[in-house]
Amino acid sequence: MIYLLCLILLVLAGPLTVLALGIAPVRGDWATATHNVTGIAPDPATTPEAVVQVYAARAFSWRGAFAVHTWIAVKPEGAATFTTYEVIGWRHYRGQSPIAVRQKAPDTEWFGAAPVILSDLRGPEAAAAIPAIERAVAAYPHRDTYRTWPGPNSNTFTAHIARAVPALRLDLPPTAIGKDYLGNGDIVAATPSGTGYQFSLGGVFGILAGIEEGIEVNVLGLAIGIDPLDLKLRLPGFGRVGFGGTN
Repeated sequence: MIYLLCLILLVLAGPLTVLALGIAPVRGDWATATHNVTGIAPDPATTPEAVVQVYAARAFSWRGAFAVHTWIAVKPEGAATFTTYEVIGWRHYRGQSPIAVRQKAPDTEWFGAAPVILSDLRGPEAAAAIPAIERAVAAYPHRDTYRTWPGPNSNTFTAHIARAVPALRLDLPPTAIGKDYLGNGDIVAATPSGTGYQFSLGGVFGILAGIEEGIEVNVLGLAIGIDPLDLKLRLPGFGRVGFGGTN
C-alpha cells in the first residue's frame, strides 16, 4: 500500500507543478477564450496533395494541468478545406453525438491553448489513410457516450482512430488521458501507435510498451514512463520531455 501511495503522489507532482508554474491556468472563461488560427497547418490553396494531421492542445482551465484535448484533420488531394474529427463533451451533455465533424482550419487554439502536431502524413500515404480514418470514425463504439475521466473522451476517440490506422504511427502523449480506456470489457489492445501492446483496467490502471511509445505505467489515468528511442521521459502534466522539446 505504501508503494502505491508513493506512486500516486509521484504522478500527481507533475500536474501540481504545471499549475504552480502557470503553464496551465487555474481558471478560465469559456466565453472569452480565443480560437485563433495558429498557422501551423498547410494552406489548402497552396497544398494540393492529401494531408492528414493529428493535433493536441492543453485542455481548458485547470484541466490543462492534467490533460490535453486531441483531434484529427484530413484534406483529400485537391480539396479546398480540411475536415476535422473530434469528440467534444458539451455536445453529449446537450443530447447530441459527441463526435463533431466540421470543415474548418485544423490548427485553431483550443479555448486559448495553442496546438501542436502529433502526426503528419502527406501525399499518397495520406490519401491511403483518409478512407481508413473515415471508416474508423463511423465504427467508433462510444459515439453516444462521453465521460471526462477515465473515458471515453476525446483522447479515447483519437486512440481508437490511431489503432485502426497504424500508418499514423501516433504516439499520444502521457497527458492524453483517456487514450488507455479500451471499453467493451477489453483489457488488452494494441498501443495507439500500433507498434506494441498495452494492458489496461478501465483506463485507470495499466502498463503499455511499444516501439513508438516506449514504456508507460498508468495510475488513475495519469501516465509516467520513458521513451528510449526518442530520449524522452513521459511525465504527467508535462507530457513528453527531453531532446527536441516537450509535447
